[in-house]
Order: sequence, then C-alpha cells, then structure tokens
Amino acid sequence: MTDLRSNLYDELKKYSKTDAYPFHMPGHKRNTELLGVSLPFDIDITEIDGFDDLHASCGILKNSSDKARKVFHSEHSYMLINGSTCGILSAIRTVTNYGDNIIIARNCHKSVYNGCLLNNLEINFIFPPQDESSGVCGSVSPESVLEAIKGSPDSKAVVITSPTYEGVISDIRSISRITHSYGIPLIVDNAHGAHQRFFGLMDGEPVECGADIVISSLHKTLPSLTQTAVAHINGDIIDHRRFEKELAIFETSSPSYILMASIDKCLDFLKNDCDLFEKYKLRLQKFSESINKLKYLKVLCHGSDSISNHNFYSFDPGKIVICTSGTSISGVELSDILRKKYNMELEMAYPFYAVAMTSVCDTDDGFQRLSNALIDIDKSLSHSEINIPVLPFPKPKKSGLGIIEANDKTLPLGSEKISRDYIFAYPPGIPIVIPGEFLDDETVSYIETLKASGIKVIE
Repeated sequence: MTDLRSNLYDELKKYSKTDAYPFHMPGHKRNTELLGVSLPFDIDITEIDGFDDLHASCGILKNSSDKARKVFHSEHSYMLINGSTCGILSAIRTVTNYGDNIIIARNCHKSVYNGCLLNNLEINFIFPPQDESSGVCGSVSPESVLEAIKGSPDSKAVVITSPTYEGVISDIRSISRITHSYGIPLIVDNAHGAHQRFFGLMDGEPVECGADIVISSLHKTLPSLTQTAVAHINGDIIDHRRFEKELAIFETSSPSYILMASIDKCLDFLKNDCDLFEKYKLRLQKFSESINKLKYLKVLCHGSDSISNHNFYSFDPGKIVICTSGTSISGVELSDILRKKYNMELEMAYPFYAVAMTSVCDTDDGFQRLSNALIDIDKSLSHSEINIPVLPFPKPKKSGLGIIEANDKTLPLGSEKISRDYIFAYPPGIPIVIPGEFLDDETVSYIETLKASGIKVIE
C-alpha cells in the first residue's frame, strides 16, 4: 500500500533512482545521458509576449509546426498536447456529422469509439484476422476495406490502426487507393508508428502512403514527453481549416510550453540524429540473433520466427511480442517474473503474450538484459497444454440500440444481456464490447478468462 504521507513527485524521483529498466513507453526511456536534463519548471510559462498562441500560431509555435510538416513530409502538421486522443476525436468530427455512418477496424483504440459516440455514428466494423499462433490481430486487408465500403457506401470515413499495439502494419497505400476511389477519407491511428519514417518502415508509413489524416504519438516510440503527439493532414479530401476548428475544441486552450518544447526538441532530434536509428536497428538485429536458442518462448518476427509465418502485411521489429501459448506460464506471469526477478517493466501483458516496447533511446545493456532474462526463463519452462491457449476474439452481435441510446450503465454479465457501456482491457484500451452489443456467452467467457488471468478489465 502506498504511504499516504508520500507525494507523486517524491515517488517518481525515488523510482527514477532504481535500476528498473523501462521496456514501456514513453519512448525517451528516461535516457538522460542521451537527452539531457534541461526540463521543466524554469521554462513553464503561458502565452506571454513573444511566445505565440498554439491555436492561432504565427511565430515561434508556427515554426515548430512547419518543422513537423517538413520532418514528416506532410502538407499540414499540428502539435497535439492532449496526446493522440484529441487528434483522433478532432479527425472524426472533421469528417462526420451527427448520425453518419463510419467504417472502423474493430481493434481501434477506445478514443476512436468515443469519437463515434460524440457524433452518434453508426459503426460498420472491419474485423482484422487473428493470428493463430500468437493471438494478435493481423493486418487490415485492402479486400476487407473494399467489402466494407460496398456494404456501407455512404460511410464518411474509414479508420484503421497501423501499426497496432503489437506492431502489425497494414497496406496503407492500397487501402488509401480504395477509399479515395469512393471519395472516402482514410484516417490512420498511427499512435505507435511516429518512428516509421526514420526507422525505414516506409512500406505502410501512412503519410507517405496516402492517408488523409494521420495521428502519431511522439511519446510512444520517440524521445518526447508523455502526452505529446502530432497530426498530419494530406490530400484534397480533408479541409484542414475544419480540422483546426475541431482541434481547438478538443485540445486545451492552455497548452503546456514544456510539452511543446519537448515536441520541438524531438523534431530536432529527428532532423539531426537519424544515424541513431541505424544503431537501433543493429541492437534489434543483435537481440533477434541472441534469442534463436529459445525453446519454449517465441518472440514474434524475431529469432527463429519470421513474418512469413503470420498474416501480416508488415511488422515493426521495435515491438518485442513474447508469446507464451503452449508453455507452462501465461503472458501475465512472464511479465511478473521479469518485473520481480529481473527488474524490467514491460508495456503490457495478456494471457498468451506480453509486449516489451523499445525505441531509439534503448541501450545495448537494456537489450542484453532482456535477452539474457528470456533465455534464463525459457530454460525453466516446459511444454504445457494446460496453460491458457490463444483465445479467439469474440464478435458480439448488435442489439439494434445505438451507442448513445445504450450508453447508460453496464448490466450484469450474462447471456443475452445488452451492454450499456464499454468493456475493455487496459492496456491496450481496445473495447471488447461497446454499448448496444449483446453480452453473449462467448463474450462473457472471454472477459472472465481475461480477469482470471490477472488482466485489468474496465467495465
């Protein structure tokens, strides 16, 4: 139990002095040796003379937005101080009116669903295929997007996530060509892919591949403070001025200059230190080679595993997805072992895998510690059919109630009950059930299995 006499700042400072290694976001990884210690209190100001206004920028903040536009090769770029969430809400409001239809991938973040809730949108789902060996969602196929549009031709936008929380990338170029042929904009939640261009993952990089609105979290995979992101607008379908108006609604009117300075420093890093990404690639390659000897654990698209074994268009090797299905431990147990015995904190854990997030700011020592720990743990494991197998994601049926109509309170779990709220595991914050869907036996069983595995389920 936390000492009630302690405070957040003191606890954070105390934790920063420990040897715990952060295989989780933010992407700066607390690497002060690389990034310095120049933030924050003495530069925390408001919109005083000479320091511009984020929502009507014409000076120093406009320079930062222009820098983002050039660095990411976009037509219009915007600094986001409320994280990717405010960009996603603004994007959905930009392209839809109240009661419109929209097409979204089922594995979108809850902020996408909240955008749909605000405008009471009728959602038409694309269900990405589930990878059988790992349990993660595969790429959204161009064919599934085309089928969804034909089934709902009056939809005002298509929204997909790429890369996903687990690093799976979709064929954005082909998908954008399909949506544009119908005059429909493509919104890409690129929260986990701000590093793509600089890492060299151009095949699927959404700005390069024609997406109309791209939302990227700098803080997840790049050296920037938590809550910082950027939005990019491209092409002729989106009116960027309307996006600016919506952004003024969802983004704070008192933006933190510390966070904006963090974005600016991150942009300078991307301009001037891209050679560090080559070192990052070498670290990942060395890590991948070092875990070839794993017998029971499997690391997705690393070591002895390759992308050809999965239904992925492309994959971000910066995501270390450690699969435990078929072993004598779960992903949650693996995460606990790494925390308690090896002093490493992962990003998230599920019953059948755990995710270690890496970035350009990780160190040789950090990767070595992780590979050594996994090899050590693997030696203690055995094959098991008893452990939780990969579970198929449920596909709850609609009840006929809209999101707003159903959004009241969650009814007790049980057959043929209708959910009146979102139910999701956090992380990753992807809804298992949305308001207005039936809580059938399969869905209830899935939720209860997650809970029994130690997963935090919000309902």
